[in-house]
Amino acid sequence: MKITIERGLLLKVLTHISSIVERRNTIPILSNVKFDAPDGRLSLNATDMDLDIVETIPADVATAGSTTAPAHTLFDIVRKLPDGAQVELDCTGAEGQLILAAGRSRFTLSCLPTEDFPVLSGGELAHSFTLSTSELKNLIDRTRFAISTEETRYYLNGIYLHIAESGGTSMLRAVATDGHRLASVDLPQPDGTADMPGVIVPRKTVTELRKLIEDAEGEVQVSLSDTKIRFAFEDCVLTSKLIDGTFPDYDRVIPADNDKELEVDAKLFAEAVDRVSAISTEKSRAVKLSLSSGNLTLTASSADNDTATEELTVKYDSGDMEIGFNSRYLLDITQQIEGEQAKLKLSDAASPTLVQDSGDTSALYVLMPMRV
Repeated sequence: MKITIERGLLLKVLTHISSIVERRNTIPILSNVKFDAPDGRLSLNATDMDLDIVETIPADVATAGSTTAPAHTLFDIVRKLPDGAQVELDCTGAEGQLILAAGRSRFTLSCLPTEDFPVLSGGELAHSFTLSTSELKNLIDRTRFAISTEETRYYLNGIYLHIAESGGTSMLRAVATDGHRLASVDLPQPDGTADMPGVIVPRKTVTELRKLIEDAEGEVQVSLSDTKIRFAFEDCVLTSKLIDGTFPDYDRVIPADNDKELEVDAKLFAEAVDRVSAISTEKSRAVKLSLSSGNLTLTASSADNDTATEELTVKYDSGDMEIGFNSRYLLDITQQIEGEQAKLKLSDAASPTLVQDSGDTSALYVLMPMRV
């Protein structure tokens, strides 16, 4: 294999790949990226055995071929080359070596046989549908903050993607929860999802996918089975194993009969929560909401008896009540409200609160209270 490629193009792909390749590997080949160069194209493939990426870019191919080379070393080298440099990759010489040349710089890297590289990305997946990149970003951005990081409850370490009923209509729903808060977002059911199984997409996959579609446009082809999911868009294919577990019956924690309704300017509310919580040095950063007719008072205090209060004018006429929340969790939710007004449905100080955008019923959030 002998190819020439523009440094910026190569760096962009190596940036994606280096975040998937683990820095410490007991299996040496998993530290490498696989290069495959047929006519006029270069495909780069990396995997950690759970997640696999194949990205294809244009290249000047003098000699077609394939090889593997250390992913992080390559990334560090290319990152430090000057902008606009032409990078030549050549493994036509000594066996087991890749020569990288750019300008007057020259690097010789050890290669491993391509036959040792594991294949995760091939094969047919039974269910396939299409989402726009904006729809996929919406699903991810409005739910991923609630993904659990607690490894013992591994089945919560991802986004649960499934078909659900909403108002008599079938929807594609994404749900994430960590036991303290829950996020649920609906999209109209895409064609091809009729018999789709419910799947849990792992946290790392969600993170890497969101980075990859940041600047992407057009559509994403989503294919899945009981064990794998694949996202294909532009010149990139991301394949991932799914979490092998059962997502809990989240419907049971969504309150259906909370009778106290509060409507508040979402931006002013988020800013007020942020300000008063600055007083607290505790991890939980508790904030207390005191409600009376037309008025909301937010209060926070620290272990040193420092206090902060702020008042907001709100729509509320359901009787006086007080309830406490983790301010970080409350902020995470209020920042998802894209409309002007946030609607909170409350029951009492010990019951979960339902939060929605007044003008958008496609997303709902549930937040557990805390003692303050």
